[in-house]
Amino acid sequence: MRPLLLALVALVSVPLAAQQARQQVPMDSARARQLYVSNRPEDHPVSDYAEAIENKARTDSIFAARSRGVMRFEKITYRSEIDGMEIPAYVFSPLNPRAKGHAAMVWVHGGVHGNWDQNYLPFIIEAVQRGYVILAPEYRGSTGYGEAHHRAIDYGGKELDDVESAHAVLQARPEVDPARIGIMGWSHGGFITGHLLQRGARTRFVAGAAIVPTTNLIFRLSYKGPSYQRSFSTQEGLRGLPFERREEYLKRSPYYSVDSLSRPILVHVATNDTDADFVESQPYIDALRARKPELSETKVYVNPTPGPSSVGHTFSRRVNRQTLLRDDSPEQIDSWNLVWAFFDKHLKP
Repeated sequence: MRPLLLALVALVSVPLAAQQARQQVPMDSARARQLYVSNRPEDHPVSDYAEAIENKARTDSIFAARSRGVMRFEKITYRSEIDGMEIPAYVFSPLNPRAKGHAAMVWVHGGVHGNWDQNYLPFIIEAVQRGYVILAPEYRGSTGYGEAHHRAIDYGGKELDDVESAHAVLQARPEVDPARIGIMGWSHGGFITGHLLQRGARTRFVAGAAIVPTTNLIFRLSYKGPSYQRSFSTQEGLRGLPFERREEYLKRSPYYSVDSLSRPILVHVATNDTDADFVESQPYIDALRARKPELSETKVYVNPTPGPSSVGHTFSRRVNRQTLLRDDSPEQIDSWNLVWAFFDKHLKP
């Protein structure tokens, strides 16, 4: 019996010893600091707000200068329908507009605290030359408008209403046909596009394109880790991570609302995307193909050619930063050809 008793004691003591060892790890260790994720809004990552405002002023001057003789350029503000917040926006339109004669699109920038910059210019110019009016909102959380606008970020929340409210702004413009308004976005902008096309009967836009979109915040936050999570958990509308706010993160992830898609959507993704990683976007593509084939046009670009400073995530937004002209690759040309054919079909510019 003695050997058996010793064996039983050993089995019990091993987990106890391991537990005691874990308890001895100091909570202020480098590992603990690395993993700590606050849920307090006052701990939201800060930015150099003054520098961002200066950068935005430079961008605005470039937009104005490059638009002369090419297209009309305006900087406007409008109120979000959700709470009346002032949303800055750019409007680009043809030099000689036709009364109620133009299709229009809301173009949504990407990034957690992103903004519109001059690198979008060649694509904006092409859209306007094709007859579209483009409204580009700087929804809450965008950079370049001071601390209050920055800290109002609500990823997958009120920002959706900020962007959707732009639809009414376009409807009211004299050159826009209110029955031909679409939406397009990249990365986080594709995330917003997917959401706004997947609102069932509430959907306002005729059609939309989501390029390399974010699709699943529950997967994404676990995949990216604490440094990325801190930009979400500290938002006023979230105040926590997916395990703490499960239903909220489900609601804020387009992957889980595919069945509510009610208007045509085009989605392009890249297998070598290291931002909106393909392991995140592939299930969304699969869900669209399986459950909404009549409303979705999807394409997976296999390792599209990267530029000098770009990876798969920007495969269709390659721009020479000195000339601000397209830096085309075969995949970029193909993607835009498909995008324009899609919108020509549904918006008829």
